[in-house]
Formats: sequence, structure tokens, C-alpha cells
Amino acid sequence: MNRGYYYAANGMIMNQRKLDAIGNNLTNMSTAGYKADTILTQRFDEAMILVEHREKLSGTFGHTYVDTSYTNLEQGSFEFTESPFDVGINGNVYFNVAAYNGETMLTRNGQWELDGEGYLCLSNSGRILGENGEIFLGNKDFTISTDGTIYQEGQVVDRLMLSYIDPEGNIDKFGANLFTSVDVADIPEGEKFEIIQGAYERSNIDLNYEMTMMMNANRLYEASSAILKLMDSMNQKASSQIAKLSR
Repeated sequence: MNRGYYYAANGMIMNQRKLDAIGNNLTNMSTAGYKADTILTQRFDEAMILVEHREKLSGTFGHTYVDTSYTNLEQGSFEFTESPFDVGINGNVYFNVAAYNGETMLTRNGQWELDGEGYLCLSNSGRILGENGEIFLGNKDFTISTDGTIYQEGQVVDRLMLSYIDPEGNIDKFGANLFTSVDVADIPEGEKFEIIQGAYERSNIDLNYEMTMMMNANRLYEASSAILKLMDSMNQKASSQIAKLSR
């Protein structure tokens, strides 16, 4: 009976985690540079051992549990705006941001602006970094070439600092679209990428997939909840019968 409680409760917790991740993905579907999260589960088989003598196996059962979350680094599509402050990357490289918490973070969000001091920045997250540090543009027009070099009036201002993360690598998220990673590295020789000014990268959310996974997780959550209620009802009836017999 107690094992039934455990499995039903575990099913509810596991599918609630999935629903939370899916809900967060759907909320950020329109967030530039957002990468979808997926809850990963693991399964192990455990031997059911007879209490008496503990010598024979009475069978096995499977147990599924939440292992970790995985961030899909697959590239999203581009939204072309022709704004010089919208910048996208085609390839497995990331912009560097001097975050206001003092750390250097990575992002694929290319919707930039100028802060009050004339530095190129990512909204309220921090200033965009070039190879020479924070990028000062003042109020002059600028262009960015496909390799990330920034020009004003035909003169080189700086070159975007870019970092590489293997598409199968692991990242930690901060907010919706800032990342850190132990796998971050300089761009490998021969790695192809292209900086696109006048466009930004959309999220890589697949709406149809997320909705399908949400319905599936919701059905499993409801089924686990129904089983938990049934187990509780059976336990109450059993307790009632035991109480009657003990009188």
C-alpha cells in the first residue's frame, strides 16, 4: 500500500516538473535567443526480495524519476528587421555580455540598444563585449560585418567577442536568455559562423511539440492523482475494517 502511495506521488511530482518546464518554454516563445528546456527522466529496475530468508526474488519492478533538465541549443529562425541594433548569429557561437552582477555571460539574444552612456548593451542585462572590452558607440551610426567587426565612418571600432559552445554541451541559464557553461571555448579553427546585422534570432520553441508534450504530461499527472486518491480510499477502508476487528 505504501509503495502505491510512493509511485502515485512520484508520478505527480515528475509530471508537474514537466508541466513547469513546458509552461516556461511557452511563456518565452517570443523571447529572442531563448533555448527550450526539457525534463529528462531515468528508469531503473529494482529487485523485489522476499522478506523471508531474503533468498529468492519475487520479480522486478521499474521506477522512473526526474534526473535533470536539458537545454536544447539548436538554433532558432531569424526575424529580419533591418534595425542596426538587431544582430543574429548563424552558427554555434555566442555573444559575450558584461552582466551587471559582475560576471561575463553568454547570450544569443541580439536585440540590443545603447545605454545612457553610449555603450552597446542588452537591455537591463549588461553591456555587449568586444575583444577590447565594452563597446562604446556614442551616437554615431555603425555597421557590423559578417565576422563581427564593428565599423563607424569606415573605421574599425572593435570586434565582437564571440565564444563557442558545442551544440551537445551543457549550459546553466540565468533568466530567460543568459548562459554560462563549463564547455565554453574559443572558436575552433574551421568553425563556420556568420554575424547578421538587421536580424535577431527567435526562440527555438516548437509550438506543436510543446503542446503535445503538455497534453501528455497533463494526462499522466491526472492519472497519478486519481491513483493516489484511490490508494487513499483503500487505505481508509482497510484502517476502518482493522479498527472494527480490534474492538
